Amino acid sequence: MNIERKNIDEVNLTLTMQVEKADYMEAVDKALKAYRKNANIPGFRQGCVPMGLIKKQYGKAVEAEELNKKVGEALYAYIKDNNLQVLGDPLPSETEKSEIDLDSDKPVTLVFDVALAPAFEIELNGRNQLTQYEIQIDDKMMEDAIKQYTNRFGSYSTAEVAEENDLVKGIVEELENGAVKEGGIKNEAAILSPKYVSEEAKKVFVGAKKGAVVVFNPKQAMDNEAAAFLKIDKANLADADKDFQFTINEIQRYNEAALDQDLFDKAFGKDVVKSEDEFKAKLKEELTASLVIDSDYKLLADTRATVLKKMEDLKFPEAFLKRWLKSTHKENLSDEALDKQFPGMIEGLKWQLAKEQIVKKNDIKINDDDMINFGKKVARAQFAQYGMMSVPEDVAERYAKDMLKDKEAVKNMFDRVLEEKVLDVVKGAVKLNKKEISLDEFNKLVEGEAK
Repeated sequence: MNIERKNIDEVNLTLTMQVEKADYMEAVDKALKAYRKNANIPGFRQGCVPMGLIKKQYGKAVEAEELNKKVGEALYAYIKDNNLQVLGDPLPSETEKSEIDLDSDKPVTLVFDVALAPAFEIELNGRNQLTQYEIQIDDKMMEDAIKQYTNRFGSYSTAEVAEENDLVKGIVEELENGAVKEGGIKNEAAILSPKYVSEEAKKVFVGAKKGAVVVFNPKQAMDNEAAAFLKIDKANLADADKDFQFTINEIQRYNEAALDQDLFDKAFGKDVVKSEDEFKAKLKEELTASLVIDSDYKLLADTRATVLKKMEDLKFPEAFLKRWLKSTHKENLSDEALDKQFPGMIEGLKWQLAKEQIVKKNDIKINDDDMINFGKKVARAQFAQYGMMSVPEDVAERYAKDMLKDKEAVKNMFDRVLEEKVLDVVKGAVKLNKKEISLDEFNKLVEGEAK
């Protein structure tokens, strides 16, 4: 087999392959023997079908299949051996004709278009300046964080008079001419909160006592949510645009937890913190860790912008890439959608190439421990959303290992770990200007850049 390279420009080339019959016919014969061994053809015992008949029925298809395999193996071996940084996959040439005649003994000639990544060098050093934002924890953030915990670990108690944030439970019944309609709509397990009904209905419930019977129009008070409240189909809601009576059987009130040892233990584990001061210190530690993640995310975005600025003059094989993208998204990518999305795709490709270069230059490796540790961090963050702040090490590790059984999760985690390591390299290479900033200012900065 012979492969010839022809450079079109810096980022486009063609590879012309000449494949002799001898290059793949041994594999064809082997495949046909396997077909013969397993073929079930009427009139012949399995394994005893004449080879001539097998070749007649399957020969050309098998030859084409084995030729494709041989070409694919040789093509990618050539790319690897010659250290070509290709973009996408090789495509049949649009300008030079391939010659394929399986009925003759002539060599098969195949011509492929190949796209290359442009040559570039990313230098990140002290001449590059980036800002590392240090988000300050103010009194309001602490108050909000404490309130989250007191709300999360609060409890319900019964009340005699309804307030706006209470849950009111009872029986709701359809009225007709001021009386309960016989056979009308009825829900014996109705529940609502005055906070989430119209202002008119809110006035009916706030101040109502347990055992009281109040009248209101659920459709007007709750709009489409009234269907679930009345336990009827939404299609029938228009017919329920009328007055109902609500017999209040129970009023439940949510009470925030007190800042005591019981709350501390529920939040962080038994005796991890033993005073209000220790509790606040632990909260500040949590907030700081969370804000560092936000700050690092912004730093990574700024790094990306800096790198892309250095790469803005690079020439990419855009025509090839559009053709390749169309070939891989035949049903889902219109020309209009491709033209709209393509600039963003090129930016993403530049960043991916830059990261690969940083990884190679700095010999960045990701091992099993990196993946497990990141998985544990994800696990703790997810448990924290449900108020479980002190997750045992074995539980977090088991959760992380379960995540690593999911191929898609592994890919996402690998990318996240890689970006963390790239950011560590950036932090050690560029000049970081530390800047204190409030959370509101930081959020406005990020939101402004996102527009």
